[in-house]
Amino acid sequence: MTGSAKVLFDANAFDAKHGGVTKFECGKSTVLYAQGDSAEAVLYIQRGRIELSVLSEQGRERVIGMLEAGDLCGEECLTDQPLRISSATTITECAIVRLEKAAVADAVHNDLTFSEFFVSRLLSRNVRLNADLIDQLFNSSEQRLARVLLLLANYEKNREEAVLPNINQDTLAKMIGTTRPRVNHFMNKFRRLGYIDYNGHIKVHHSLLNVLLHDQSLQDQSLHDV
Repeated sequence: MTGSAKVLFDANAFDAKHGGVTKFECGKSTVLYAQGDSAEAVLYIQRGRIELSVLSEQGRERVIGMLEAGDLCGEECLTDQPLRISSATTITECAIVRLEKAAVADAVHNDLTFSEFFVSRLLSRNVRLNADLIDQLFNSSEQRLARVLLLLANYEKNREEAVLPNINQDTLAKMIGTTRPRVNHFMNKFRRLGYIDYNGHIKVHHSLLNVLLHDQSLQDQSLHDV
């Protein structure tokens, strides 16, 4: 199977073969679907970023993933899961392609090009989820924040200093499982050490990787951070 980086999705070609395609654009903080909604379609992100979040019965919200252009979400509709198990909300302006459940099911079974793309996206998501789980289990909240900032900066893809899309400290806290005051403390520390510039927008420098690569000095703090 072709690697995920080489498998592209053509919404127009998909629509011509299978139908069920709706394209739309939306602004920041748009709820694409909410936890508990009927699961009737898969969404493909053409442009922008979204966050996936879950809400517990006690009302506690947790961000469980950040998706970007080229990613799919809502694919659980293809299983026997009738309702959305998470919420999807835009964190930037987005261009979205909605793919109806029946059309996607048909394409998975009958369209080799799409099925390769679809499986490659699922495998890529699984790798990220495993990495996130390891991060939660073994890293301090300071290291988890550094990793999230590097991921948002697409460090592995471009290795350039990057200005992140607007993202607030509450969202960062939900992503790494800590409190907003702790995030604020670490952000100020990263800025003081020259790892980031933080003045309304966040600019991530290569040196932030030191928090992950050279973590021995953090061991004494990690007991208090987790």
